Amino acid sequence: MEQTVKRTKREVVQESLNGAIAYEDYRLMVANLAIEGKSTGLVQSQELGNYTVLNDQRMKRLDKTIKIDADSELKIKEVDQKITWLVLTESWCGDAAQTIPVMNKIASLNKNISLRLVLRDENLELMEQFLSNGAMAIPKLISIDKVTGRIIGEWGSRPSIVSKMVQDYKKKHGTLSPEFKQNLQIWYNKDKGQNTVSDLLSLLFLE
Repeated sequence: MEQTVKRTKREVVQESLNGAIAYEDYRLMVANLAIEGKSTGLVQSQELGNYTVLNDQRMKRLDKTIKIDADSELKIKEVDQKITWLVLTESWCGDAAQTIPVMNKIASLNKNISLRLVLRDENLELMEQFLSNGAMAIPKLISIDKVTGRIIGEWGSRPSIVSKMVQDYKKKHGTLSPEFKQNLQIWYNKDKGQNTVSDLLSLLFLE
């Protein structure tokens, strides 16, 4: 009988990096799927296709409008450690559409930070290593020292303020209502990525 050798977290991360794509390629893929009314993943439905269209519009807007304040920009530019941010995502995920453009904006300010993306459903072994409260929640960012391959931090699946809002609502109501999800998107629009910037700055300076 063949014995399955369980791979280490670092080994799974390194293999996933081999198939990871740049932000520009991810954006192009989502834009093309939106035109076709499709989504990433094996399961296709009108609902997931509609979310992909919506998320393509959100990312398009955020790519143009995200602003990073001067103090944060200065801190980002100070990072001299070579870091890779490996992010699990899918085109239909609303939280991913609101936060990945922010990650890209940060990475674009410092050549030491490299942003790479993989699809969750094509990388389930990786996802299972980085669950959020036992759930395969996305987006999930894994921060890796590019030189040593060491995992130095993780973030996701939502900005800290949103995580608390969701946690409090679930405690009171059990599940998230469509109205609550709509209110979340309104919050994201008002926040303009600032909570995500703050969270990711903390991640950059863990050491």
